[in-house]
Amino acid sequence: MTTTIVHDTTEAVKLCPPYGLYLKPIAKMVVSVALPQLKQPGKSISNWEVMERLKAMVHPDQFSALRISKSTMEFIRFEGEVENKGMVKTFLSKLDSKSIKLSGFTDILKIRAAENKVDFPTRHDWDAFFRDAKDMNETLPGERPDTIHLEGMPCKWFAQKDAGADKPSESSVRAVFEGFGKIRNVDIPMLDPYREEMLDKNFHTFTFGGHLNFEAYVQYQEYAGFVKAMDSLRGMKLMFKGEDGKAVACNIKVTFDTTKHLSDLALKKRQLERQKLQELEKQREEQKRRERQEEERRREEERKQREQEEEEKERKREEKLRKREQKKKRETQKKVKKQQVEEQKKLHLKIAMEERKLLLAQRNLESIRLIAELLSRAKALKQQQREKEEAELARKQKAELARLQQLEERRRLQEAELRRVEEEKARALELQRKERELREKLLGNLLKKSVCSERQQEGPELPAPGTEPAAGPQLNGLAHSEGGQSPARVAVPREDGLSQGNRPQRECSREDGHERRRGRSHERQRSRSRQESSRKGSRGRREHSSDSSQSGQEHSRESSRNRRDYRREYSRESGHRRRECSRSRWERSRESSHRRRERSRSRREHSRASSHRRRERSRHRRERSRGRRGRSHSRSGSSCRRSGSSGSDSSLGHRRSSRERRHRGGRRDSRGRSRADHHRRGS
Repeated sequence: MTTTIVHDTTEAVKLCPPYGLYLKPIAKMVVSVALPQLKQPGKSISNWEVMERLKAMVHPDQFSALRISKSTMEFIRFEGEVENKGMVKTFLSKLDSKSIKLSGFTDILKIRAAENKVDFPTRHDWDAFFRDAKDMNETLPGERPDTIHLEGMPCKWFAQKDAGADKPSESSVRAVFEGFGKIRNVDIPMLDPYREEMLDKNFHTFTFGGHLNFEAYVQYQEYAGFVKAMDSLRGMKLMFKGEDGKAVACNIKVTFDTTKHLSDLALKKRQLERQKLQELEKQREEQKRRERQEEERRREEERKQREQEEEEKERKREEKLRKREQKKKRETQKKVKKQQVEEQKKLHLKIAMEERKLLLAQRNLESIRLIAELLSRAKALKQQQREKEEAELARKQKAELARLQQLEERRRLQEAELRRVEEEKARALELQRKERELREKLLGNLLKKSVCSERQQEGPELPAPGTEPAAGPQLNGLAHSEGGQSPARVAVPREDGLSQGNRPQRECSREDGHERRRGRSHERQRSRSRQESSRKGSRGRREHSSDSSQSGQEHSRESSRNRRDYRREYSRESGHRRRECSRSRWERSRESSHRRRERSRSRREHSRASSHRRRERSRHRRERSRGRRGRSHSRSGSSCRRSGSSGSDSSLGHRRSSRERRHRGGRRDSRGRSRADHHRRGS
């Protein structure tokens, strides 16, 4: 039996206070709820909802236990239990002849409540049984009404307190039920280990949860004790009150014995069967001992046989290993002989190869000596020719040395002036122009310098002393007009790298266009000057071919040094401009990313606020529609019973209208959101 917690112990009756056992009246009632006829298919009534309605009807009082005992299509029957017997009438007045209404059903449900009748044997029952029974003798104990059969008692309540075990004891049961009268005999089948194997199965060893509950037979010496116990246990349940004051109760089943369980004949029969079972148990133990001995003997024989087999296997394995070693030895000898033969062959082959290599080396040495002799003779002839040419060249150089020195002095003055102009022009342009235009100007300068070096190498004709040179090519951006006018002035920009790097893009593009047009005009002038210089150089080469070679080499070395210095300075300035441009781009990108993050954060906040407003509006709409449906159901309840189809059409129309309202509200929300987004993007 299941135990329940007891909060009110005022009606408890003492049974055995030393063991904390009391008797409490059973306060049960039966509640029947009549169900209406279900007209619509697929519709059902929730038993849980009906149970909750019953609990709400008795509020503030509460059922200690309420369960469904029977459920059919016509009614639902509940069994309820309350704390005290006096509260049954209060519950009956609140429930009997009352009605409830369930959601979704138009019919009301009638309730009938009545006190539950306890199923307990009366004096008439046992008197009639023992009077009509033919195999009973009322003069013998156990065959007359003197034995009580108790079922569903908790084991823990009747256990020995000092032993600490969970099994009940006969002394505890005797002490508890001896208050009704002197006890002749007590039997607890759970404590008999041989009871399960007995042939007579007229008892139940374990009931209601195995070892948690037990059954017992209590036989009184006098009829008065039996009657007093039955009268005291009628309509009662067993309650246990602990040392902490908490109380629990459980229902027990009490009947009178009809099986002659504690009669002398039954006791003797059980004793004989117990003795037989003990003898059988001894025989089984002896049989098990003999079987164990036989098993040990068999295992010993098997062990000896396994040892013999292992010894035989070991002997065979050793023989096999010995044969394998002999075979391996023979194979090793064969391999050694074969290797010796192969090594002899390899040695002979190696000797032949070495002799061949020696012969080839001798031939190569002879050919090398022959080639060396031929080359030495050719070298001697070449040396003689070179000495003759050098002597002729030295004679010519001494003749022209005076005139070349004058030419070289005048050329150096002109080159110094040209370098000064080039440096000023390069410094003025390298802060203003970009890398591509600077490369073009560098290419023009290099081409002009190469023309000058060719002219020097070819030996140009020098002008007469005191006269000015004719209109020549443009030198590093200084353009001379054809009429002999002064060079065009070039505006030198500010040497400020930060201001140049922070100019807007369209100003840079405009300046790039001006520079490209200026570069094309300079290129045309340079091409004309190169043509004139080439014509002059061709005349000078015919006259001064031998004198200009040495001065041209010195001039080319000096011009290469100038070009290297110019490239280093240009690369340094361009690197500085690139770093400044990259720094400004990084700052602009950082500001733009910060603005993007601010815009995204504002958009997220606005979307959260709009979604919260939409949820609030949808919740208000649902509440309004729910209230509207409740009012419509209350007004048109009778019309819905007469015509189910018209009600379904109206509910469909109501749902359709609420759906249209939600759709219109969603469109208004979307329009509001789009306007807010447009305003935010504009701001």
